[in-house]
Amino acid sequence: MSLIYFHTTSMLSSFSFNYLLPFFGAIFGMGAAFIVKPKSPIGLKLVLAFSGSFLLGITIFHLLPSIFKISNFDAGIWIAVGLIFQIFLEYLSEGAEHGHSSSNSKVKLPWVLFFSLCLHAFVEGIPMGTEEALVWGIFIHKIPIGMVLFLMISQVRISILMKILCLLLFATMSPAGSFILANSDGLDSWKNILIAIVIGMLLHIATTILFESNKDHVFNIKKLVVVLLGFGISNIL
Repeated sequence: MSLIYFHTTSMLSSFSFNYLLPFFGAIFGMGAAFIVKPKSPIGLKLVLAFSGSFLLGITIFHLLPSIFKISNFDAGIWIAVGLIFQIFLEYLSEGAEHGHSSSNSKVKLPWVLFFSLCLHAFVEGIPMGTEEALVWGIFIHKIPIGMVLFLMISQVRISILMKILCLLLFATMSPAGSFILANSDGLDSWKNILIAIVIGMLLHIATTILFESNKDHVFNIKKLVVVLLGFGISNIL
């Protein structure tokens, strides 16, 4: 009986962890933007560089090996689908997934951009329940996105309540994706396809972040240290 209780408690704690960590990653990013209100992009670019290298490391060291060892599964096609899907989302979101902020958002909330970010967060959160390393990757990834989204929404002329609701809605998207996969038998057969699609999305985002965070392609020792740190931590998870 005690073994059953311990096993159930362990499953519940892991289940809650998968939900709460990405949620608090977004909240942490929003809180950091509220406190710091960065006027210079330098700090944000270093955070982005770390998140890009961390995401790429998670994808290379954990997700790719797990998906390519599955027999009779053409992972390459679905990874390409994920990459193309992310390009389409970035067309709608204007690149907010990797640190770009909209310059046309001071009057009203760009709903297409916001919907794109929420859809991106929902899809990338779907495999979190089966890929624990991805939970940490999304947690780190959510921090700079939360900062960018907060800075964007703070300039929009809508009520404070609506701003808070929008920020909370975005923060719950990744946990919602994980919850739906865990509680839907119909999606279970799509699990490997969804993981491969998310891999394609993350590959595009991570490489774009790393390229764009290097201004004029000039060597930067701070960025190199941050990138190596991101790869190192992702490898030991």
